[in-house]
Amino acid sequence: MQTSDSFNKSLRLSGANRSLPLVLHYLTQSNMSKRQVLLLLGAVLLCLSCFLFSSQRLSGTSAVGNLITQPTEPIPESVDSTVVPTLTWRPIPERLVVKIWQDTQQAKIMQPRRQDVLTVTPWLAPIVWDGTFDPVIIDEATKAQNIVIATTVFAVAKYIRYLQDFLETAEQHYMVGLAVNFYVFTDQPDAVVLPINMTMAAGRQLHVIKVPKYSRWQEISMRRMQFIQETIEKRIRYEADYVYCVDVDMKFHSRVGAEILGRLVAVLNPWLHKSERNNFSYERRNASTAYIPYGKGDFYYAGGFFGGAVGEVHKLVTACRANLEADKLVGIEAKWQEESHVNRYLVVNKPTKVLSPEYLWDEELGTGGSEIKFIRYATIRKNMKEVRENI
Repeated sequence: MQTSDSFNKSLRLSGANRSLPLVLHYLTQSNMSKRQVLLLLGAVLLCLSCFLFSSQRLSGTSAVGNLITQPTEPIPESVDSTVVPTLTWRPIPERLVVKIWQDTQQAKIMQPRRQDVLTVTPWLAPIVWDGTFDPVIIDEATKAQNIVIATTVFAVAKYIRYLQDFLETAEQHYMVGLAVNFYVFTDQPDAVVLPINMTMAAGRQLHVIKVPKYSRWQEISMRRMQFIQETIEKRIRYEADYVYCVDVDMKFHSRVGAEILGRLVAVLNPWLHKSERNNFSYERRNASTAYIPYGKGDFYYAGGFFGGAVGEVHKLVTACRANLEADKLVGIEAKWQEESHVNRYLVVNKPTKVLSPEYLWDEELGTGGSEIKFIRYATIRKNMKEVRENI
């Protein structure tokens, strides 16, 4: 069984291993003098050393900065990473990522464009809010790469009713001007039709994949990881560079574009983005492979929107599927099904980019606080007891 100490070590190493190479790449591509480079590199190394040292003494801080006591509970064995040597992926244009990073200053630690929100994670991943990126520069850099973005969505049982609004608003706001392949998983393929008077732009395609209907909505939710994994292996890895997995019972309200592209991308849950860590809705039962003890974790991520490079998303869904199946064998179901397992995976495998709640809002929260400048993608109000048949 994995111990808390080994879990802590894996967290520290995963953050450092991702941050330092990115900083080094940025420095080598910059126009700074050798002395400036050495001074900045020394400062970064000092910050990392302090962070790693403090994480040995403390359990860390929550997103709002409160110290938490080191837990002593053991962590159950869980598949937190996967290696798939037999599969190949379309190459991701690294220069695109570096160029966006340099030109937009979207993750510059010392000079954040927004002072009212957190714009960078402790492991130096950018947090994308309105005002932290330049859409013109990002669009120009991205279009030149001719990338293809796969987008998966599940329209099963009564959720098929939301598909037309999803597709119509996606055509208006989602990755406009870029090549997008939509993969619609449904038990009713004959019901999948484009909205009246809507024509998809050039380079944008709709693919329908039939899946079974299950008697429990929780089972449909959990099976999502299996179907995405299998579709990546059979099709998406040949057809796209990035893949994003989103919910269908939502509408796009404003731009969701190339600023969300990254190797591994997660979205802050709109209900909990201001909460202290011990109030996050993690799975707290240590019998589950999704278990995260009190005092651990960085943010609480939404299960309705995640993505990144095809290979990275394949690792995530493969690990989550394995953990879901392991839980099922012992008769346990994580608190929020696959969302709980996504959060567990991202505690160890830090996302390289985090999206603000602008990118997954809930209409029940109203227009949001002063920090929410735009609502880009939001849930549709509905009667959950009517839509989810077995509640």
